[in-house]
Amino acid sequence: MEPRDRLPVTLAVLVVVAVAVSAIRPKSYVTWLLEVAPILIALPLLAWTRRRFPLTALAYWLIFGHALVLALGGHYTYAEVPFGDLWTDRNHYDRFAHFVQGFVPAVLVREILLRRTPLRPGRWTFFLVSATCLAISAGYEFVEWAGALIGGESATDFLGTQGDVWDTHWDMLLALVGSVVAQWALGRAHDRQFSGLSVA
Repeated sequence: MEPRDRLPVTLAVLVVVAVAVSAIRPKSYVTWLLEVAPILIALPLLAWTRRRFPLTALAYWLIFGHALVLALGGHYTYAEVPFGDLWTDRNHYDRFAHFVQGFVPAVLVREILLRRTPLRPGRWTFFLVSATCLAISAGYEFVEWAGALIGGESATDFLGTQGDVWDTHWDMLLALVGSVVAQWALGRAHDRQFSGLSVA
């Protein structure tokens, strides 16, 4: 195994283990499957593109963290993750997960744009990354809406609204905030990791 392959392969193995553990007696297997579906889609895609378009170490670590967030939420459901309801009546793990849903894709979208287009770090890239992450979040809300139409009451755990009529709005807002924070906090560190990577 080449040195550059060690990190993504190691993290992929750990994600598989985490998903397997999360599948042990979850609250609902249907909800679990819906919540971990992004992981089941992303792992083969990342394996397929690893040679042609290897990502930065930062991106791989963030994807790993996001997978753990999804696996934990899938096991307990977002409304019942332990410690998510400290100091409040609402379990805020769902809010945290949607912040992550913007934070992690921001780095991935930024990486693709900076490596595959003429764009350079700056205001336009910042805007386009933020807009794309907001669009991804809105798309996920459509998936939740479809789940509610198909599943009816049985989709309650997947939706995780916890009775909040503004839950969809909060989800999208937090994803947008996550994308902005990621770019502000990690932009320069991210740029430094591009050297030596394939630009094909």
